[in-house]
Amino acid sequence: MTTDNLIRKINNGDNKAFLELYGTDPSELKRNGKRYAGLIQKFEDAFGKKDADFFTSPGRTEIGGNHTDHNYGRVLAGAVNLDNVCIAGRNGTNVIRIQSEGYPEFKVDLSSLAADKRELYSSAALVRGICARFKELGHKIGGFDACIDGGVPKGSGLSSSASFEVLIGAILSELFNNGSIDPIENAIIGQYSENNYFGKPCGLMDQTACAMGGLITIDFKDPSKPVVKRVNFDFVATGYSLVITDTGGSHADLNDEYASLPTDMKAVAAELGAKVLRQVTLEQVIDIIPKIREKVGDRAILRAIHFQGDNQRVVDQVAALEKNDFDAFLRMVVESGYSSYMYNQNIYPVTNAREQNISLALALSELVLKGQGAWRVHGGGFAGTIQAFVPAGLLDKYTETLEHVFGKGSCHKLFIRPQGAGKVEI
Repeated sequence: MTTDNLIRKINNGDNKAFLELYGTDPSELKRNGKRYAGLIQKFEDAFGKKDADFFTSPGRTEIGGNHTDHNYGRVLAGAVNLDNVCIAGRNGTNVIRIQSEGYPEFKVDLSSLAADKRELYSSAALVRGICARFKELGHKIGGFDACIDGGVPKGSGLSSSASFEVLIGAILSELFNNGSIDPIENAIIGQYSENNYFGKPCGLMDQTACAMGGLITIDFKDPSKPVVKRVNFDFVATGYSLVITDTGGSHADLNDEYASLPTDMKAVAAELGAKVLRQVTLEQVIDIIPKIREKVGDRAILRAIHFQGDNQRVVDQVAALEKNDFDAFLRMVVESGYSSYMYNQNIYPVTNAREQNISLALALSELVLKGQGAWRVHGGGFAGTIQAFVPAGLLDKYTETLEHVFGKGSCHKLFIRPQGAGKVEI
């Protein structure tokens, strides 16, 4: 579609696609209208006038199952209305050129798809890895130009990197494969690139939630073929807001902390002759505790207890939502949060007990919401974000209380959106 046609269809935010992606708030619709129009201008300035399309990829929120995916467990996750938006069009070359707000332009020459150590931890590495995997799987690739507006904040716990990965996959699917790439395959390709090109081990939950959209539960019992099920529940109708609070704190120097979680869990599983905790039961873990305490340590055992509890809790949370028992669901969110704090111990790093941003945010949340809402750590933990379900009558008080400590704008009111990564059909 020509960029002139795209401008007309955006219509200052007044269009059906935007209502599904961003809700009914007129100010949000108008803001996104300006955002999209600004992207068109940047695209034309950088690459000239040519046929192009808009693409979107949401951030994701983990609602149930904290640190369960890497041990082949279950999760409950949702796509949110904060998204990465891109305008992209073919350029007839063998080179991908990408401009992203706040970052220098980078290029990926598709004539060389081998992993390059000089690109570790870079966006170029992710793009190269995705293209390499596309080609290995028999899909088509080609050069394109793109301008991206990153609306999923880095370090927000909403998985900006996974959102970027499946955005690139969606562009390749649409521009060169007639939109034929399945969302789950797109997610698996993104994970492959992050593991093998970017240089970061990760599970598959983030990419799957971003690629699929909506509220989903994922079972990773066979991680090569995750079972994804949509959960039919309307959070908006409950009158509660989903609030993510960025408590600050850097994720730098936390790699050892994150790595210790799957390592501890798998150490307990190994003592039972298994690869991961999904392959054993809570009863087996409890039975073997006296024999393994000295070898694996008490923290590993506590983390194994957390896994077994949270893995089952996902099943119970889905059942509660499907029965429209929102109160039971909220109770389980709180239970999951306590389990993460007491057993999984991913609330603050052991090397810096003085700074406990997440602990403090959870304490303030409980003071405001106890008996009327729910709160828990969000995502990896140790630094970053917490999640809360806040009733309408307490939203202002909750936001004021948390932002009083963590700064204005630290609270993000979100909703679960139905569309995953793909073309924006304006």
